[in-house]
Amino acid sequence: MTDTSQPHSATASQPGETSPSGANAQWGGRFAAGPAQIMSDINASIGFDKRMWQQDIRGSRAHAAMLVQAGVLTPEDEQSIAAGLTKIAAEIEAGDFPFDIALEDIHMNIEARLTDRIGDAGRRLHTGRSRNDQVATDFKLWVRDAIDGLHAQMTGVMRAMVLRAAEHAADPMPGFTHLQTAQPVTFGHHLMAYVEMLARDRGRLADCRKRLNESPLGAAALAGTSFPIDRHATATALGFDRPTANSLDSVSDRDFALEFLSTAAICAMHLSRLAEEIVIWCSGPFRFIRLSDAFTTGSSIMPQKRNPDAAELVRAKTGRITGSMVALLSVMKGLPLAYCKDMQEDKEPVFEAADALALSLAATEGMVRDLMPELSRMAAAAGQSFATATDLADWLVRTLKLPFRQAHHVTGRLVALAESRDIDLGELDLAAMQSVEPGITEDVYNVLTVAASVASRTSHGGTAPANVAREAARWQGILDQEDAA
Repeated sequence: MTDTSQPHSATASQPGETSPSGANAQWGGRFAAGPAQIMSDINASIGFDKRMWQQDIRGSRAHAAMLVQAGVLTPEDEQSIAAGLTKIAAEIEAGDFPFDIALEDIHMNIEARLTDRIGDAGRRLHTGRSRNDQVATDFKLWVRDAIDGLHAQMTGVMRAMVLRAAEHAADPMPGFTHLQTAQPVTFGHHLMAYVEMLARDRGRLADCRKRLNESPLGAAALAGTSFPIDRHATATALGFDRPTANSLDSVSDRDFALEFLSTAAICAMHLSRLAEEIVIWCSGPFRFIRLSDAFTTGSSIMPQKRNPDAAELVRAKTGRITGSMVALLSVMKGLPLAYCKDMQEDKEPVFEAADALALSLAATEGMVRDLMPELSRMAAAAGQSFATATDLADWLVRTLKLPFRQAHHVTGRLVALAESRDIDLGELDLAAMQSVEPGITEDVYNVLTVAASVASRTSHGGTAPANVAREAARWQGILDQEDAA
């Protein structure tokens, strides 16, 4: 977005025209010759920033209304501008708008079309603003709209997970550390872990939205403007909390985009972790879940294959989103105040990340609703690999009053003994157990089942089925309350 802070003169060439020498009239009288073709190609952003047309029109409407109140434009000018912008919006929605790369960006394309339609009133619209504050405003509005949409999608994924968690609050599965069987948990508890992650993601989005919700409009090129504008009025009209406080920062700040990308990257990482688990759970050695044909594909050569491609692609898109964040950080890291053309590179990473995250959230919600757990396999796996060893150690502490480190040592010896016999802990006879710790009684077998293990984890945040059911109900209430608000 080239700095065009000066209002258009009524005597300038018509927007979109070029002088006899080929100069773009939008640049004003400073340039006598047109740019080289390569300059036009690298300079133009209309190929991607046309996505902000709705935000650009909203900003122009608010700016025009304010200029009337300030006495800079007449009510007739505003009426002409509003009517012209309405027709332009209809053209863009219908796919009939003549986007022109020579006009560089969405702002100049809309302004030129408006001037073609309504004449001088269109030229006067740019009074008191620059493309620098205009693009910052449009971009903030676009990111804010994207945040609102993604927030709703995250809520949809959370709802799907809460529903499935409530269904499977008591169904056991192995809990892992290092991808090694650790302790039994319930499938519902596992899903509720992702509800907590997404809740934090929603919180980060909300924080980002709160911080970005200051309007740059009226900061002009970098120093403000001498026209008697009312920045508070345009901020209110556009749904911002207030205008930005410093004109230099207003046009050079892209923290909101970086924060959005950071939040998107963290959320994508969470979705990727679940996607990885879905891939593992669908695999032959695990077979914890099945996905329907809606979220899997076949093989071109192996007819038996059912590939969890949706999960794999969600996992892959994390790299794209994280790359977008790194790309914009790299663009911004060395820029002096205020606006630099480097900042034109801010939008594509944000657009791409928002698209990828929206698609990933949609796919994730679909898979969570679609997946069919193989409960018997999960339950069987939950009791394998000495998963109740910690329960045995806890029993030794609780019943025999052994220090935990001693109980840990005794349990380790019993595990080694069971492993040498190729049996599970609960299959060791009492005499074998007493050969390691004479104080062990028959009561120990009551804690060595999967059901007893998960039921015992009643501490706050634990996997006990009653806890899981209560948490699922709590989150369902929170989400229902949000919907009603």
